[in-house]
Amino acid sequence: MTEAALQFSDEHLLGRVASVDTSRVAIDVTNSVLLTHIGIGQLIAIRGATEREYLIAMTERVTRSLRDDFPEQEGEGEAEVLLAPVPTDLLQGVLIGTFRTIEGGKPNTFKRGADSFPQIDRDCYVIEGVNLQRFMGILGAGFSEDERLKLGVFVADRSAEAVASGDKFFQRHAAILGSTGSGKSWAVALILERAAKLEFPNIIVFDMHGEYAPLADETAGGFAKRFRIAGPGDLENPSSDVLFLPYWLLNRDEMLSMILDRSDQNAPNQASRFTLHVRNLKSRTLDDESKEDVKKTFTVDSPIPYDMKKLVELLTVDNTTKNTGKNGPVKGDWEDKLTRFISRLEAKLGDRRYGFMFAPPDEASKYGWLGSLVLRLLQAGDGAGIKIIDFSEVPADVLPVVTGTLARLLYDVQFWMDGKMRTPVTLLCDEAHLYLPVRDDADAVQKQALGSFERIAKEGRKYGFSLLVVSQRPSDVSRTILSQCNNFLALRLTNETDQGVIKRLMPDSLAGLTSVLPLLDTGEALLLGDAVLLPTRIKLDIPKITPDSATRDFWREWGSVPPNAAAIVAAVENLRGQSRGA
Repeated sequence: MTEAALQFSDEHLLGRVASVDTSRVAIDVTNSVLLTHIGIGQLIAIRGATEREYLIAMTERVTRSLRDDFPEQEGEGEAEVLLAPVPTDLLQGVLIGTFRTIEGGKPNTFKRGADSFPQIDRDCYVIEGVNLQRFMGILGAGFSEDERLKLGVFVADRSAEAVASGDKFFQRHAAILGSTGSGKSWAVALILERAAKLEFPNIIVFDMHGEYAPLADETAGGFAKRFRIAGPGDLENPSSDVLFLPYWLLNRDEMLSMILDRSDQNAPNQASRFTLHVRNLKSRTLDDESKEDVKKTFTVDSPIPYDMKKLVELLTVDNTTKNTGKNGPVKGDWEDKLTRFISRLEAKLGDRRYGFMFAPPDEASKYGWLGSLVLRLLQAGDGAGIKIIDFSEVPADVLPVVTGTLARLLYDVQFWMDGKMRTPVTLLCDEAHLYLPVRDDADAVQKQALGSFERIAKEGRKYGFSLLVVSQRPSDVSRTILSQCNNFLALRLTNETDQGVIKRLMPDSLAGLTSVLPLLDTGEALLLGDAVLLPTRIKLDIPKITPDSATRDFWREWGSVPPNAAAIVAAVENLRGQSRGA
């Protein structure tokens, strides 16, 4: 017969249940010695309806108050008994789950949620020592070997591995949140390292600062493929790792959000002519490619190549063509109504920062190019499962356009794929606050990008497409996206507003856990959500290949390393050329 994991004696007895509400229990503490070393987050076992069942609670408040009472008498024959201060110790805990010594044929099981409520005067025990080790071991043992995602160890018992369900962690969206320097980048690198050990992982990392480049360094044991969004210096001779996102990948609304001024009185006319000409140009491409089946059902939003120069020519003709009246030429229907629109479009075409979009190589204008691009980003296996896309040279005002277009493209491909043929894909959005802002703070361009990510957050799970959001400012990230995340790895957060975001996303019964967020050490985190049976504090493992987080030793370097004059001059030229290779 299997030995019960939780075995208590009188020395573990903390007290008895004093009161119960829907999710919390108050315990009248009778063992003051045990109380002195109980901390917030300590696990308590409350005897259930049967001898085989314990309700598990997590401590969230410990109080001691003094009241006047008759002290216990140690001897007889006292002439006078006086009132004296007597301590009353109370502990409040939140109910989190049920442990059973045996359930059906399975021994030592733990499940989230309480099937029943504690009864008044039931014995309560502290889970510590050997009992804690056994209990923590149970939490990860419930996951099958091919589902286990090992993240570190439990702070409460460092001999027990902190294991999450890899399936539930990715399929229901997740967020890694923490202040700068708290260990977010290491947490990301650790998760990617674990995923890379699988045979066909499929994770695309949006790297905003180029800090995950070491993960693609084969000489150091790297396991990822790295790409870069084309910068101004990549337009003439792009290398094989450079990505272009041609303008024809943008849908109608994304394109107009960059070019159209909604306050212009001619904005409806401009949008109308743009839409008509783009659709006709795409139709002409389909004719040239003999794609009759596609032509029957395509829309203006379909990603089909067209010639931007011809579009400008057609708009210019509209803007200058006159009508014929009874007495000769009269002002045309569109004459002078498209002037500003054409000027804004030409300004974008001449801006080298937008070269990745408006100045792609000739092959990117071919019909078959899109298939090869998507294959590079969605293929898995043979060391190509983890893809890192470096956005570090993309200007901030262009960033939402790039990330939004790429995310929508990948999601749309997954959406239209045969359901039986889909391979799950995760987008890892590093520094998400830069391009996934709160909707009320977003401009027209940002709202278009935000719409793509919010659609993925709300619908992606059905199509095997998920998000892993990483940010140091959760209060600046879209509420819609964070509210769809069911798993959180919350590292140190010192800002009260950011802590409040985490608190609002958690069930009311667990909101008290957020009080430890500003006290977490570097590399420590609260692991919460569907991927774990018990919300708990863990110490993350150190990844074998650490990201280049660029944390500098200010004091030491100020004392020993002089500024490099040549590097400063070179940086000025890079600034002018908008490229690190200038």
